[in-house]
Amino acid sequence: MGLTPSPLRRRSCLLLTTLVVLLPLTVLILFIGPDLSAEQTLSQRLAEYQMRLQYLESMYRARQEDVAILSQYLGLTTNSNISGVTIVLGVPTVKRDKQSYLMSTLQNLISNMDETEQNETLIIVYIGETDMDYVSLTAKQIEVRFAPFVEQGLIEVISPSPSYYPNFDKLRITLNDPLERVKWRSKQNLDFSFLMAYAQPKGTFYVQLEDDILAKKGFISIMKKFAIEKTSNKKTPWMVLDFCQLGFIGKMFKSAELHWLITFFQMFYNDKPVDWLLESLIDTKVCNVEKDHKHCKQEKAKYWLHIKPSLFQHIGTTSSLKGKVQKLKDKQFGKIPSYYPHDNPPAILKTGIAPYKNFHLKRAYKGETYFWGLLPQPGDLVEFIFNHPINLKSYLFRSGNVEHPSDRFYNTTVEILPDSLNENSLIWSTYNSTTDGFLIIGSFNAFGLAEGNIDPKIGPIKEIRLHVHSDSENWALLSEIHLMER
Repeated sequence: MGLTPSPLRRRSCLLLTTLVVLLPLTVLILFIGPDLSAEQTLSQRLAEYQMRLQYLESMYRARQEDVAILSQYLGLTTNSNISGVTIVLGVPTVKRDKQSYLMSTLQNLISNMDETEQNETLIIVYIGETDMDYVSLTAKQIEVRFAPFVEQGLIEVISPSPSYYPNFDKLRITLNDPLERVKWRSKQNLDFSFLMAYAQPKGTFYVQLEDDILAKKGFISIMKKFAIEKTSNKKTPWMVLDFCQLGFIGKMFKSAELHWLITFFQMFYNDKPVDWLLESLIDTKVCNVEKDHKHCKQEKAKYWLHIKPSLFQHIGTTSSLKGKVQKLKDKQFGKIPSYYPHDNPPAILKTGIAPYKNFHLKRAYKGETYFWGLLPQPGDLVEFIFNHPINLKSYLFRSGNVEHPSDRFYNTTVEILPDSLNENSLIWSTYNSTTDGFLIIGSFNAFGLAEGNIDPKIGPIKEIRLHVHSDSENWALLSEIHLMER
Protein backbone atom coordinates (compact mmCIF):
# COMPACT_ATOMS: atom_id res chain seq x y z
CA MET A 1 0.00 0.00 0.00
CA GLY A 2 1.44 3.43 -0.97
CA LEU A 3 1.87 6.31 1.50
CA THR A 4 -0.08 9.54 0.96
CA PRO A 5 2.14 12.66 1.35
CA SER A 6 1.09 15.26 3.95
CA PRO A 7 -0.29 18.69 2.86
CA LEU A 8 2.98 20.32 3.95
CA ARG A 9 5.01 17.83 1.94
CA ARG A 10 2.74 18.34 -1.08
CA ARG A 11 3.22 22.14 -0.84
CA SER A 12 6.98 21.67 -0.55
CA CYS A 13 6.97 19.40 -3.59
CA LEU A 14 4.87 21.94 -5.49
CA LEU A 15 7.24 24.78 -4.53
CA LEU A 16 10.26 22.72 -5.50
CA THR A 17 8.66 21.80 -8.81
CA THR A 18 7.83 25.43 -9.51
CA LEU A 19 11.40 26.48 -8.75
CA VAL A 20 12.81 23.72 -10.96
CA VAL A 21 10.62 24.80 -13.86
CA LEU A 22 10.76 28.61 -13.44
CA LEU A 23 14.41 29.08 -12.38
CA PRO A 24 15.90 28.01 -15.74
CA LEU A 25 13.39 30.25 -17.53
CA THR A 26 14.28 33.23 -15.27
CA VAL A 27 18.01 32.72 -15.77
CA LEU A 28 17.48 32.41 -19.50
CA ILE A 29 15.51 35.68 -19.67
CA LEU A 30 18.13 37.53 -17.58
CA PHE A 31 20.97 36.45 -19.80
CA ILE A 32 19.37 36.89 -23.19
CA GLY A 33 18.30 40.47 -22.46
CA PRO A 34 15.53 42.45 -24.15
CA ASP A 35 16.23 41.16 -27.71
CA LEU A 36 14.26 37.99 -27.17
CA SER A 37 10.58 38.23 -26.34
CA ALA A 38 8.77 36.03 -23.87
CA GLU A 39 6.94 34.42 -26.79
CA GLN A 40 10.20 33.46 -28.45
CA THR A 41 11.47 32.06 -25.17
CA LEU A 42 8.40 29.90 -24.73
CA SER A 43 8.67 28.73 -28.33
CA GLN A 44 12.24 27.63 -27.73
CA ARG A 45 11.28 25.80 -24.57
CA LEU A 46 8.37 24.16 -26.34
CA ALA A 47 10.65 22.98 -29.13
CA GLU A 48 13.04 21.63 -26.50
CA TYR A 49 10.24 19.72 -24.78
CA GLN A 50 9.03 18.34 -28.11
CA MET A 51 12.52 17.05 -28.89
CA ARG A 52 12.68 15.53 -25.43
CA LEU A 53 9.31 13.87 -26.01
CA GLN A 54 10.49 12.40 -29.32
CA TYR A 55 13.55 11.04 -27.56
CA LEU A 56 11.44 9.47 -24.81
CA GLU A 57 9.12 7.92 -27.42
CA SER A 58 12.06 6.35 -29.23
CA MET A 59 13.48 5.08 -25.94
CA TYR A 60 10.08 3.61 -25.07
CA ARG A 61 9.92 1.68 -28.34
CA ALA A 62 13.46 0.45 -27.79
CA ARG A 63 12.50 -0.75 -24.31
CA GLN A 64 9.43 -2.47 -25.73
CA GLU A 65 11.73 -4.40 -28.04
CA ASP A 66 14.05 -5.19 -25.15
CA VAL A 67 11.06 -6.56 -23.23
CA ALA A 68 10.17 -8.74 -26.22
CA ILE A 69 13.66 -10.24 -26.20
CA LEU A 70 13.91 -10.57 -22.42
CA SER A 71 10.51 -12.20 -22.15
CA GLN A 72 11.69 -14.85 -24.54
CA TYR A 73 14.87 -15.43 -22.56
CA LEU A 74 12.84 -15.68 -19.36
CA GLY A 75 10.43 -18.05 -21.06
CA LEU A 76 13.30 -20.22 -22.21
CA THR A 77 14.73 -20.27 -18.70
CA THR A 78 11.54 -21.05 -16.85
CA ASN A 79 10.05 -23.49 -19.35
CA SER A 80 13.27 -25.04 -20.68
CA ASN A 81 11.64 -24.70 -24.10
CA ILE A 82 14.74 -23.94 -26.13
CA SER A 83 13.75 -23.96 -29.78
CA GLY A 84 17.32 -24.17 -31.05
CA VAL A 85 16.21 -23.79 -34.67
CA THR A 86 18.60 -22.95 -37.45
CA ILE A 87 16.43 -20.53 -39.41
CA VAL A 88 13.73 -18.12 -38.24
CA LEU A 89 11.37 -16.81 -40.93
CA GLY A 90 9.81 -13.42 -40.13
CA VAL A 91 6.44 -12.87 -41.83
CA PRO A 92 4.93 -9.44 -41.06
CA THR A 93 1.31 -8.94 -42.05
CA VAL A 94 -1.21 -6.10 -41.89
CA LYS A 95 -4.85 -5.69 -42.82
CA ARG A 96 -5.37 -5.17 -46.55
CA ASP A 97 -8.34 -3.44 -48.16
CA LYS A 98 -9.05 -6.14 -50.73
CA GLN A 99 -7.26 -9.49 -50.64
CA SER A 100 -5.16 -11.19 -47.98
CA TYR A 101 -2.39 -13.52 -49.10
CA LEU A 102 -1.24 -14.60 -45.62
CA MET A 103 -2.85 -18.05 -45.45
CA SER A 104 -1.67 -18.95 -48.95
CA THR A 105 1.84 -17.78 -48.12
CA LEU A 106 2.01 -19.86 -44.93
CA GLN A 107 0.62 -22.85 -46.81
CA ASN A 108 3.23 -22.44 -49.52
CA LEU A 109 6.12 -22.09 -47.06
CA ILE A 110 5.14 -25.20 -45.12
CA SER A 111 4.38 -27.35 -48.16
CA ASN A 112 7.84 -26.58 -49.56
CA MET A 113 9.60 -27.95 -46.46
CA ASP A 114 10.12 -31.58 -45.64
CA GLU A 115 9.89 -32.85 -42.06
CA THR A 116 13.59 -32.32 -41.36
CA GLU A 117 13.42 -28.73 -42.59
CA GLN A 118 10.33 -28.06 -40.49
CA ASN A 119 12.14 -29.29 -37.39
CA GLU A 120 14.92 -26.72 -37.82
CA THR A 121 12.66 -23.79 -38.78
CA LEU A 122 10.44 -21.33 -36.93
CA ILE A 123 7.90 -19.11 -38.71
CA ILE A 124 6.98 -15.98 -36.74
CA VAL A 125 3.87 -14.20 -37.98
CA TYR A 126 3.84 -10.57 -36.85
CA ILE A 127 0.39 -8.92 -36.99
CA GLY A 128 1.12 -5.21 -37.18
CA GLU A 129 -2.32 -3.87 -36.25
CA THR A 130 -3.73 -1.99 -33.26
CA ASP A 131 -7.24 -3.38 -33.79
CA MET A 132 -7.20 -6.17 -31.23
CA ASP A 133 -10.32 -7.79 -32.69
CA TYR A 134 -8.55 -8.15 -36.04
CA VAL A 135 -5.39 -9.43 -34.35
CA SER A 136 -7.35 -12.05 -32.41
CA LEU A 137 -9.32 -13.12 -35.48
CA THR A 138 -6.20 -13.54 -37.62
CA ALA A 139 -4.38 -15.43 -34.87
CA LYS A 140 -7.38 -17.74 -34.45
CA GLN A 141 -7.54 -18.41 -38.19
CA ILE A 142 -3.87 -19.41 -38.19
CA GLU A 143 -4.36 -21.57 -35.10
CA VAL A 144 -7.29 -23.44 -36.69
CA ARG A 145 -5.96 -23.64 -40.25
CA PHE A 146 -2.46 -24.77 -39.25
CA ALA A 147 -3.23 -26.46 -35.94
CA PRO A 148 -0.65 -29.30 -36.21
CA PHE A 149 2.14 -26.85 -37.09
CA VAL A 150 1.23 -24.42 -34.31
CA GLU A 151 1.13 -27.35 -31.89
CA GLN A 152 4.56 -28.63 -32.90
CA GLY A 153 6.07 -25.14 -32.63
CA LEU A 154 6.66 -24.42 -36.32
CA ILE A 155 4.44 -21.30 -36.22
CA GLU A 156 4.25 -18.52 -33.62
CA VAL A 157 1.98 -15.46 -33.83
CA ILE A 158 2.87 -12.14 -32.17
CA SER A 159 1.58 -8.57 -32.11
CA PRO A 160 2.87 -5.44 -30.34
CA SER A 161 0.99 -3.34 -27.85
CA PRO A 162 -0.84 -0.44 -29.57
CA SER A 163 1.24 1.93 -27.43
CA TYR A 164 4.38 0.72 -29.24
CA TYR A 165 3.64 2.99 -32.20
CA PRO A 166 4.20 6.78 -32.16
CA ASN A 167 1.64 9.31 -33.39
CA PHE A 168 2.09 8.82 -37.14
CA ASP A 169 0.19 12.03 -37.91
CA LYS A 170 3.10 14.01 -36.43
CA LEU A 171 5.81 12.48 -38.63
CA ARG A 172 8.13 14.73 -40.63
CA ILE A 173 7.59 14.75 -44.40
CA THR A 174 10.71 13.24 -45.96
CA LEU A 175 11.73 12.41 -49.54
CA ASN A 176 8.86 14.66 -50.68
CA ASP A 177 6.48 11.74 -50.12
CA PRO A 178 2.80 12.25 -49.27
CA LEU A 179 2.06 11.90 -45.56
CA GLU A 180 0.22 8.59 -46.10
CA ARG A 181 3.28 7.05 -47.72
CA VAL A 182 5.58 8.42 -45.00
CA LYS A 183 3.30 6.87 -42.37
CA TRP A 184 3.19 3.55 -44.24
CA ARG A 185 6.95 3.15 -44.64
CA SER A 186 7.70 4.48 -41.15
CA LYS A 187 5.35 1.94 -39.60
CA GLN A 188 6.93 -0.83 -41.67
CA ASN A 189 10.35 0.10 -40.28
CA LEU A 190 9.03 -0.13 -36.72
CA ASP A 191 7.24 -3.42 -37.49
CA PHE A 192 10.43 -4.98 -38.82
CA SER A 193 12.35 -3.72 -35.77
CA PHE A 194 9.95 -5.35 -33.32
CA LEU A 195 9.80 -8.59 -35.28
CA MET A 196 13.59 -8.82 -35.46
CA ALA A 197 13.91 -8.08 -31.73
CA TYR A 198 11.50 -10.91 -30.90
CA ALA A 199 13.15 -13.31 -33.33
CA GLN A 200 16.76 -12.62 -32.32
CA PRO A 201 17.10 -15.23 -29.54
CA LYS A 202 15.06 -17.85 -31.40
CA GLY A 203 17.53 -19.19 -33.97
CA THR A 204 20.91 -18.93 -35.64
CA PHE A 205 19.83 -17.12 -38.80
CA TYR A 206 16.94 -14.77 -39.50
CA VAL A 207 15.21 -14.38 -42.89
CA GLN A 208 12.89 -11.46 -43.61
CA LEU A 209 9.88 -12.37 -45.75
CA GLU A 210 6.52 -10.80 -46.64
CA ASP A 211 2.98 -12.14 -46.44
CA ASP A 212 2.43 -12.39 -50.22
CA ILE A 213 5.19 -14.61 -51.59
CA LEU A 214 5.97 -18.04 -53.01
CA ALA A 215 8.97 -20.18 -52.12
CA LYS A 216 10.80 -22.90 -54.02
CA LYS A 217 10.90 -26.50 -52.88
CA GLY A 218 13.69 -27.13 -50.38
CA PHE A 219 14.39 -23.43 -49.83
CA ILE A 220 15.31 -23.99 -46.18
CA SER A 221 18.07 -26.50 -47.01
CA ILE A 222 19.41 -24.27 -49.78
CA MET A 223 19.60 -21.22 -47.51
CA LYS A 224 21.14 -23.21 -44.67
CA LYS A 225 23.81 -24.64 -46.96
CA PHE A 226 24.80 -21.20 -48.26
CA ALA A 227 24.78 -19.63 -44.79
CA ILE A 228 26.99 -22.30 -43.22
CA GLU A 229 29.32 -22.36 -46.22
CA LYS A 230 29.80 -18.58 -46.23
CA THR A 231 30.08 -18.38 -42.44
CA SER A 232 32.76 -21.08 -42.27
CA ASN A 233 34.77 -19.21 -44.91
CA LYS A 234 36.61 -16.58 -42.89
CA LYS A 235 37.40 -14.66 -46.08
CA THR A 236 33.67 -13.95 -46.55
CA PRO A 237 32.56 -11.57 -43.75
CA TRP A 238 28.99 -11.49 -45.03
CA MET A 239 26.23 -9.46 -43.42
CA VAL A 240 23.36 -10.12 -45.86
CA LEU A 241 22.64 -13.21 -47.95
CA ASP A 242 20.10 -12.13 -50.54
CA PHE A 243 17.83 -14.89 -51.86
CA CYS A 244 15.42 -12.56 -53.70
CA GLN A 245 16.13 -9.49 -55.80
CA LEU A 246 12.97 -7.59 -54.74
CA GLY A 247 12.67 -5.15 -51.84
CA PHE A 248 13.34 -6.72 -48.45
CA ILE A 249 12.16 -10.23 -49.35
CA GLY A 250 14.48 -13.17 -48.71
CA LYS A 251 17.18 -11.23 -46.89
CA MET A 252 19.09 -13.46 -44.44
CA PHE A 253 21.04 -12.12 -41.46
CA LYS A 254 22.99 -13.66 -38.61
CA SER A 255 20.73 -13.36 -35.57
CA ALA A 256 23.68 -12.19 -33.48
CA GLU A 257 23.95 -9.11 -35.73
CA LEU A 258 20.27 -8.14 -35.79
CA HIS A 259 20.79 -5.49 -33.12
CA TRP A 260 22.58 -3.35 -35.72
CA LEU A 261 19.51 -3.34 -37.95
CA ILE A 262 17.09 -2.83 -35.06
CA THR A 263 19.01 0.22 -33.80
CA PHE A 264 19.48 1.68 -37.28
CA PHE A 265 15.81 1.25 -38.22
CA GLN A 266 14.78 2.86 -34.91
CA MET A 267 17.02 5.85 -35.51
CA PHE A 268 15.90 6.54 -39.07
CA TYR A 269 12.42 5.00 -39.30
CA ASN A 270 10.94 8.36 -40.35
CA ASP A 271 13.53 9.05 -43.04
CA LYS A 272 13.64 6.23 -45.60
CA PRO A 273 11.96 2.95 -46.65
CA VAL A 274 13.36 -0.15 -45.00
CA ASP A 275 15.24 -1.43 -48.06
CA TRP A 276 16.93 1.96 -48.47
CA LEU A 277 17.89 1.93 -44.80
CA LEU A 278 19.55 -1.44 -45.28
CA GLU A 279 21.59 0.04 -48.14
CA SER A 280 22.53 3.00 -45.93
CA LEU A 281 23.58 0.71 -43.08
CA ILE A 282 25.92 -1.28 -45.31
CA ASP A 283 27.29 1.97 -46.75
CA THR A 284 27.99 3.25 -43.26
CA LYS A 285 29.76 0.05 -42.22
CA VAL A 286 32.04 -0.54 -45.21
CA CYS A 287 32.37 2.55 -47.41
CA ASN A 288 35.35 4.89 -47.00
CA VAL A 289 34.57 8.58 -47.55
CA GLU A 290 38.08 9.02 -48.90
CA LYS A 291 37.47 6.40 -51.61
CA ASP A 292 35.37 6.62 -54.77
CA HIS A 293 31.98 5.02 -55.52
CA LYS A 294 33.61 2.07 -57.30
CA HIS A 295 35.57 1.12 -54.18
CA CYS A 296 32.42 1.42 -52.06
CA LYS A 297 30.52 -0.87 -54.41
CA GLN A 298 33.31 -3.47 -54.28
CA GLU A 299 33.36 -3.42 -50.48
CA LYS A 300 29.57 -3.72 -50.26
CA ALA A 301 29.66 -6.76 -52.54
CA LYS A 302 31.76 -8.56 -49.89
CA TYR A 303 29.12 -8.08 -47.23
CA TRP A 304 25.93 -8.28 -49.31
CA LEU A 305 25.94 -11.50 -51.31
CA HIS A 306 23.29 -12.03 -54.00
CA ILE A 307 22.34 -15.68 -54.51
CA LYS A 308 20.85 -16.79 -57.85
CA PRO A 309 18.44 -18.16 -58.90
CA SER A 310 16.02 -16.57 -56.45
CA LEU A 311 14.19 -18.71 -53.89
CA PHE A 312 11.19 -16.38 -53.44
CA GLN A 313 8.72 -14.65 -55.72
CA HIS A 314 6.37 -11.79 -54.93
CA ILE A 315 2.77 -12.63 -55.92
CA GLY A 316 0.66 -9.92 -54.31
CA THR A 317 -0.70 -7.06 -56.38
CA THR A 318 -2.75 -5.38 -53.65
CA SER A 319 -0.35 -3.44 -51.43
CA SER A 320 -0.99 -2.64 -47.78
CA LEU A 321 -0.53 1.01 -48.83
CA LYS A 322 -3.92 2.16 -50.06
CA GLY A 323 -3.94 2.84 -53.79
CA LYS A 324 -0.56 1.22 -54.45
CA VAL A 325 -0.44 -1.61 -56.99
CA GLN A 326 2.66 -3.82 -56.81
CA LYS A 327 3.32 -5.78 -60.02
CA LEU A 328 7.07 -6.31 -59.69
CA LYS A 329 8.30 -9.87 -60.19
CA ASP A 330 11.72 -11.38 -59.60
CA LYS A 331 12.93 -12.55 -63.01
CA GLN A 332 15.53 -14.76 -61.31
CA PHE A 333 12.81 -16.91 -59.74
CA GLY A 334 11.78 -18.51 -63.03
CA LYS A 335 8.37 -19.27 -64.46
CA ILE A 336 5.78 -20.65 -62.05
CA PRO A 337 3.63 -23.42 -63.60
CA SER A 338 -0.13 -23.07 -63.29
CA TYR A 339 -0.70 -26.81 -63.85
CA TYR A 340 1.26 -30.10 -63.87
CA PRO A 341 0.59 -32.52 -66.78
CA HIS A 342 0.65 -36.34 -66.48
CA ASP A 343 -0.18 -39.37 -68.63
CA ASN A 344 -3.24 -40.89 -67.02
CA PRO A 345 -5.03 -44.17 -67.87
CA PRO A 346 -7.95 -43.95 -70.36
CA ALA A 347 -11.18 -42.99 -68.60
CA ILE A 348 -14.63 -41.48 -69.05
CA LEU A 349 -14.89 -38.18 -67.15
CA LYS A 350 -18.02 -36.77 -65.52
CA THR A 351 -18.77 -33.86 -63.21
CA GLY A 352 -21.70 -31.71 -62.20
CA ILE A 353 -19.42 -28.73 -61.55
CA ALA A 354 -19.79 -26.32 -64.45
CA PRO A 355 -16.42 -25.42 -66.05
CA TYR A 356 -15.30 -21.83 -66.57
CA LYS A 357 -14.65 -21.00 -70.23
CA ASN A 358 -12.37 -23.63 -71.78
CA PHE A 359 -10.95 -25.05 -68.54
CA HIS A 360 -12.66 -28.43 -68.94
CA LEU A 361 -12.00 -31.53 -66.85
CA LYS A 362 -11.15 -33.52 -69.97
CA ARG A 363 -8.36 -31.13 -70.94
CA ALA A 364 -6.95 -31.18 -67.41
CA TYR A 365 -6.93 -34.98 -67.39
CA LYS A 366 -4.95 -34.96 -70.63
CA GLY A 367 -2.43 -32.49 -69.21
CA GLU A 368 -3.38 -29.62 -71.55
CA THR A 369 -4.41 -27.13 -68.84
CA TYR A 370 -6.14 -27.11 -65.45
CA PHE A 371 -9.79 -27.76 -64.58
CA TRP A 372 -11.56 -24.69 -63.23
CA GLY A 373 -15.16 -25.09 -62.10
CA LEU A 374 -17.78 -22.79 -60.64
CA LEU A 375 -18.91 -22.96 -57.03
CA PRO A 376 -19.09 -26.63 -55.89
CA GLN A 377 -22.21 -27.74 -54.02
CA PRO A 378 -22.75 -30.57 -51.52
CA GLY A 379 -23.05 -33.86 -53.37
CA ASP A 380 -21.09 -32.72 -56.44
CA LEU A 381 -18.85 -35.41 -57.93
CA VAL A 382 -15.78 -35.42 -60.16
CA GLU A 383 -15.71 -38.94 -61.62
CA PHE A 384 -12.96 -40.87 -63.42
CA ILE A 385 -14.53 -44.08 -64.80
CA PHE A 386 -11.90 -46.36 -66.31
CA ASN A 387 -12.48 -48.05 -69.67
CA HIS A 388 -11.72 -51.33 -67.93
CA PRO A 389 -10.87 -52.08 -64.27
CA ILE A 390 -7.23 -51.25 -63.47
CA ASN A 391 -4.81 -51.88 -60.63
CA LEU A 392 -4.19 -48.39 -59.33
CA LYS A 393 -0.99 -47.87 -57.36
CA SER A 394 -1.44 -44.26 -56.19
CA TYR A 395 -3.39 -41.06 -56.72
CA LEU A 396 -2.63 -37.34 -56.48
CA PHE A 397 -5.08 -34.46 -56.85
CA ARG A 398 -3.71 -30.93 -56.40
CA SER A 399 -6.24 -28.10 -56.16
CA GLY A 400 -5.56 -24.39 -56.53
CA ASN A 401 -2.54 -22.84 -58.22
CA VAL A 402 -0.27 -19.82 -58.00
CA GLU A 403 -2.73 -17.49 -59.72
CA HIS A 404 -5.77 -18.78 -57.80
CA PRO A 405 -4.47 -20.22 -54.50
CA SER A 406 -7.86 -20.16 -52.75
CA ASP A 407 -9.77 -22.00 -55.49
CA ARG A 408 -9.35 -25.39 -53.87
CA PHE A 409 -11.47 -28.38 -52.94
CA TYR A 410 -12.66 -28.10 -49.34
CA ASN A 411 -14.33 -30.90 -47.31
CA THR A 412 -13.95 -33.27 -50.25
CA THR A 413 -13.18 -36.99 -50.05
CA VAL A 414 -11.46 -39.36 -52.49
CA GLU A 415 -13.43 -42.55 -53.11
CA ILE A 416 -12.90 -45.70 -55.20
CA LEU A 417 -15.20 -48.41 -56.56
CA PRO A 418 -13.52 -51.84 -56.53
CA ASP A 419 -14.28 -54.23 -59.39
CA SER A 420 -15.10 -57.00 -56.96
CA LEU A 421 -14.60 -57.11 -53.23
CA ASN A 422 -15.67 -59.78 -50.78
CA GLU A 423 -17.75 -58.05 -48.14
CA ASN A 424 -16.17 -60.30 -45.53
CA SER A 425 -12.73 -59.02 -46.52
CA LEU A 426 -10.66 -57.21 -43.90
CA ILE A 427 -10.50 -54.29 -46.36
CA TRP A 428 -14.04 -53.30 -45.41
CA SER A 429 -12.96 -52.82 -41.80
CA THR A 430 -10.03 -50.66 -42.90
CA TYR A 431 -12.02 -48.05 -44.81
CA ASN A 432 -15.34 -46.31 -44.41
CA SER A 433 -17.75 -46.98 -47.27
CA THR A 434 -20.56 -45.04 -48.94
CA THR A 435 -24.13 -46.25 -49.46
CA ASP A 436 -23.41 -46.90 -53.14
CA GLY A 437 -20.42 -49.18 -52.51
CA PHE A 438 -17.44 -46.81 -52.74
CA LEU A 439 -14.52 -46.97 -50.30
CA ILE A 440 -13.36 -43.63 -48.82
CA ILE A 441 -9.58 -43.70 -49.11
CA GLY A 442 -8.59 -40.07 -48.52
CA SER A 443 -9.50 -36.39 -48.51
CA PHE A 444 -8.08 -32.98 -49.40
CA ASN A 445 -5.88 -31.47 -46.70
CA ALA A 446 -5.54 -27.83 -45.62
CA PHE A 447 -3.15 -27.22 -48.52
CA GLY A 448 -5.63 -28.37 -51.15
CA LEU A 449 -3.81 -31.65 -51.77
CA ALA A 450 -5.15 -35.22 -51.77
CA GLU A 451 -2.63 -38.01 -52.31
CA GLY A 452 -1.99 -41.56 -51.19
CA ASN A 453 -1.20 -45.14 -52.09
CA ILE A 454 -3.87 -47.79 -52.72
CA ASP A 455 -3.73 -51.13 -50.93
CA PRO A 456 -3.06 -53.86 -53.56
CA LYS A 457 -5.49 -56.15 -51.70
CA ILE A 458 -8.32 -54.00 -53.03
CA GLY A 459 -7.63 -55.33 -56.50
CA PRO A 460 -8.75 -53.78 -59.81
CA ILE A 461 -10.72 -50.55 -59.59
CA LYS A 462 -13.60 -49.46 -61.81
CA GLU A 463 -13.70 -45.81 -60.76
CA ILE A 464 -12.12 -43.14 -58.61
CA ARG A 465 -14.02 -39.96 -57.74
CA LEU A 466 -13.96 -36.75 -55.72
CA HIS A 467 -17.01 -36.20 -53.50
CA VAL A 468 -17.86 -32.68 -52.27
CA HIS A 469 -19.64 -32.57 -48.90
CA SER A 470 -20.29 -28.86 -48.27
CA ASP A 471 -20.83 -25.49 -49.92
CA SER A 472 -17.76 -23.58 -51.03
CA GLU A 473 -17.22 -19.84 -51.16
CA ASN A 474 -14.60 -20.36 -53.87
CA TRP A 475 -14.42 -21.94 -57.27
CA ALA A 476 -12.64 -25.29 -57.57
CA LEU A 477 -9.43 -25.69 -59.55
CA LEU A 478 -7.55 -28.92 -60.23
CA SER A 479 -3.99 -28.07 -61.25
CA GLU A 480 -2.71 -31.66 -61.10
CA ILE A 481 -4.29 -35.08 -61.68
CA HIS A 482 -1.96 -38.06 -61.45
CA LEU A 483 -3.33 -41.63 -61.38
CA MET A 484 -0.50 -44.18 -61.45
CA GLU A 485 -1.05 -47.82 -62.39
CA ARG A 486 0.90 -50.71 -60.90
